[in-house]
Amino acid sequence: MSNLPPGKLIVTQYQSRFKWYISNENQQAYLPKSQKSIAEELAKKKYLSYKLDELLQDKKAYTQYLQHFAKSSSKSEQLLASPHYFPLLKSFFLPKSQTHDEWVNSIYSKNINHPENLIHKSLSTNLVRSKSEAMIDTALFQNNIPYRYECLLQLGDLPFYPDFTILHPITEQIYYWEHFGMMDNPVYAKNTFSKLQIYSSNNIIPSINLITTYETKNAPLNIYQIEKIIHYYFN
Repeated sequence: MSNLPPGKLIVTQYQSRFKWYISNENQQAYLPKSQKSIAEELAKKKYLSYKLDELLQDKKAYTQYLQHFAKSSSKSEQLLASPHYFPLLKSFFLPKSQTHDEWVNSIYSKNINHPENLIHKSLSTNLVRSKSEAMIDTALFQNNIPYRYECLLQLGDLPFYPDFTILHPITEQIYYWEHFGMMDNPVYAKNTFSKLQIYSSNNIIPSINLITTYETKNAPLNIYQIEKIIHYYFN
C-alpha cells in the first residue's frame, strides 16, 4: 500500500455514466479517463485497505480465541489422557471395520533407529519424535483413520520408514504421510528433496498417494491444516 499513490478514490454515478475523483485531505479533484491507471491504483489501494481491516479484525478474534483456549484445557482431551478412562474409550476411536482394526493392531517392522527421540506422546498413547507428529497422530486417531507409525517400507534396497502409513477407510488404498519439520535447514531440505525423488521413482507421488507437510521455525504446522488434509483425503 505504501507504494500506491496518495489520496482516496471516489466514484460517482449518474445514470449509466461513472466519474472518478481523487480525494486528498480536504481537496477533491476530477480524474479524467486518460488517467485510468491512477484510478486503478487508487481502487487497488481502497481494496487493500478494506482487506487489511478485515484481516486485523480476524487476527484480533483469533488472538482472543487462542488466549482463551490456552487458558482452558480441553476436558475431552484430559479424559483421553487419563489412564483410568483411556482403556474404556480406546475402542471408540478404533477403525469401524474389523479388518482395519486387525491391520492397525498387527505386528509390523518399526523404525528402531534413535528410540531416545520418541519423547512426544499423542492422545493415542503412541510415542513419536516431534510435537507436529503428535498432532498428526492424534488427529488420525480421533478421526478413526487406520494408520501405522514408522512402518517399514522397502523401496528396492532402501529401507524407508514413512512417518505414517495410512489405510484409506473406504477405498483401502495405502497412503503415506511424511512431515518435514526443519525446512529452514539447507542440509535437511536437500535430503527432503532427495527422499521425495526416490518416492516418486517408486510410484509414490506427492498429493496422490503421498501426503507431505512442511514447517520452519517461523511457519509451524497447526492442527487446522492437519484436519483439512484428513478431511480432503479420507472423508
